[in-house]
Amino acid sequence: MSALPYRPAAGIMLLNPEDKVWVGLRIDNVAEAWQMPQGGLDPGEDAEQGALRELEEETGIGPNLVEVVARGSREFDYDLPPELVGKLWKGRYRGQRQTWFLMRFIGRDEDITLDTPHPEFRAWKWADPRDLPDMIVPFKKQLYRDVLAEFTPLLTRLG
Repeated sequence: MSALPYRPAAGIMLLNPEDKVWVGLRIDNVAEAWQMPQGGLDPGEDAEQGALRELEEETGIGPNLVEVVARGSREFDYDLPPELVGKLWKGRYRGQRQTWFLMRFIGRDEDITLDTPHPEFRAWKWADPRDLPDMIVPFKKQLYRDVLAEFTPLLTRLG
């Protein structure tokens, strides 16, 4: 497994005006597996372009409804559990190497839709950022702790 590369990807920590974070309940997992929008980059795609594309594909939130606040200072990796390596992404990757963005949602909740051409989520909500590591699947917990540590200094309401 360690010989496999990481899949290039992007993730979005999307904040509402109260500094709550958008999370979706995955459609392909029977457990309570919430996550922030994220996904693989297309060949030749810039990380910010990919993040905006993924956000729109997964939530219906277009680029005109967000402001990019920050880009992570580094890339963040996570490894898939061994039992998933051969099942996801045609077995070509060991996990993802993600560029994360902090974005501010400037739309209305009514602008959010999970009824997309390729739905990934069955529900969504605004969550307290501090709860993120406890909401995600176990193999992404450290990733979420790292992303939270990266962006917490930029959150205005966590005082």
